[in-house]
Amino acid sequence: MQMSVQVDRGAAADPSDPARHISPDCAGLNFYDLDRALRGLLRLYLAPEDHQKLEPHFRRLGELAGGRLDRLARIADKHAPVLNPRDAFGRDEDWIDYHPAYREMEAIAFGDFQFHAMSHRGGVLGMDRPLPSVAKYAFQYLYVQAEFGLMCPISVSDTSTHLIRKFASDDLKAYLLPKMLSDDMATLWKGTQFMTERAGGSDVGAIETVARRDGDVWRLTGDKWFCSHADADVALMLARPEGAPDGTKGLALFALPRRLKDGRRNSYRIVRLKDKLGTKSMASGEIRLDNAVAYLVGDPTQGLKQMMEQVNLSRLSHGVRAAAMMRRCVNEAKVSAAARVAFGQRVIDFPLLRRQLMKLIVPTEQALSMAMVAARAMDDANAGAAEARDLVRILTPLLKYRACRDNIPVATGSMEVRGGNGYIEEWVQARLVRDAQIGVLWEGTSNINALDIIQRAVGKSGAHKALVATLQRRLGEARKLPESFGKRLRVALDRSIAFAERVAADRQSEHAARLAASALYHAASAIVLAWEGCQPEIDARRLLLSRFVLEHRLTPKDPLAPADDAWEREAIDLVLGDEAVTFVKASGLLTA
Repeated sequence: MQMSVQVDRGAAADPSDPARHISPDCAGLNFYDLDRALRGLLRLYLAPEDHQKLEPHFRRLGELAGGRLDRLARIADKHAPVLNPRDAFGRDEDWIDYHPAYREMEAIAFGDFQFHAMSHRGGVLGMDRPLPSVAKYAFQYLYVQAEFGLMCPISVSDTSTHLIRKFASDDLKAYLLPKMLSDDMATLWKGTQFMTERAGGSDVGAIETVARRDGDVWRLTGDKWFCSHADADVALMLARPEGAPDGTKGLALFALPRRLKDGRRNSYRIVRLKDKLGTKSMASGEIRLDNAVAYLVGDPTQGLKQMMEQVNLSRLSHGVRAAAMMRRCVNEAKVSAAARVAFGQRVIDFPLLRRQLMKLIVPTEQALSMAMVAARAMDDANAGAAEARDLVRILTPLLKYRACRDNIPVATGSMEVRGGNGYIEEWVQARLVRDAQIGVLWEGTSNINALDIIQRAVGKSGAHKALVATLQRRLGEARKLPESFGKRLRVALDRSIAFAERVAADRQSEHAARLAASALYHAASAIVLAWEGCQPEIDARRLLLSRFVLEHRLTPKDPLAPADDAWEREAIDLVLGDEAVTFVKASGLLTA
């Protein structure tokens, strides 16, 4: 079995050099060229003319992600932002110093690739119109494989612009959008969202920040407890106008500029920066609002509903980020295992290690496929397709919930493949393990997302019906699938939907929401993988991955029964091999 990656980079040519025993990492590889799955899926999910126009930029970002961006990210992780509370004269002109490596990564993201403007105007990367969501999230996926922390400012700048464009008054749009969509780093206003308070994290209705009308503006007073991208130029946040009712119904949405129109600092302060487990490069802090000037965005009685659009866009981005981090973990594990020699043979040739690699690969490929389906549905929804809107409604929390949870064991497993070096901060695995944890916290914990999927998307919105319709069409289109395997997929879908509906209908079953959400995700991803594997643009490995999901995530097994896994050993050889896998070869293992 041959590996498709070169494993002699960084290894000592001199046989007397002790460094020859240390396996290399992925530094210097092109992360786009390395990703057979992404390249195939982009041909499938993007219009041909968009793919042709954008592929050189995907390849360019892939080279940066494995090269310059990767080096900058390692430096920025070691040099966290520093808060300066006052200037030399004792004035509360708080500002944050960033390492030059972070600033250079910003320039690549906001200046070169213009992530913040991709969805909102033409002119980005030579396109005469906004990029499709599939392309935007593919760029995020490549960028995050090098740097995770900065993707928060990138994403919230994009999603803040979405809210301003959709809900703000014409005057507020005229004031903010030229700055938020600028292609000039000197004039660009980057965005963020401040939601969490000590009293209100998941329980948003407990927010205590008060808004008071003052002529054409509002004045906000309160504390925001966890503010990522703490020094953004404009922050969207929820506050309760004086006299508004308690709970979520009384919350309105506001835009808070860091500097006023006359150039003075607005009256709020960054009290301190958080010393976080991960995302060290990016500044998260606590904000104290003291009669700060803000602008009402949209209907004051619809604040939470409007803010949830940003939250849901961020959730989709988090799912993509988890898929990206898992891909980096898989690549690191494969490169390390192919180079390491133990007991006289390569580590990757040991059967137990090969099975361990599959535990990393399967959730990684599930997440990538589900991200592509969600992004394509978003494009269709933006074009006016009603079913696609419902599909986005359920796929967004599904992807966020499951991919972010899977990211943690995948990161840990990748570290284990490298061995003791993976625990050392000189290698990327330690950072991947630290950064993986935040996905189950930002934009809702696993419980919050599972309840959103089952109680609201299924129970209240009925969005699962759009998911069923989409998946049934995919099965109908996968005409080459062996009939018996297609039947197993249909049964898995029917059972997972029935389970979700039962849990949604019975409040006493709330404890099963996570199980039901996971079942939906696994059934959906198994069908999507099978459909993809039947397409001529796609390597048929995805058929095998579909069966791995079906066998290991949706089929009950006796853990003490003898394993009947001859098909699995052959399938693992094909998945880990270098050669393209044909449909005939893969389909023969679907019923073995």
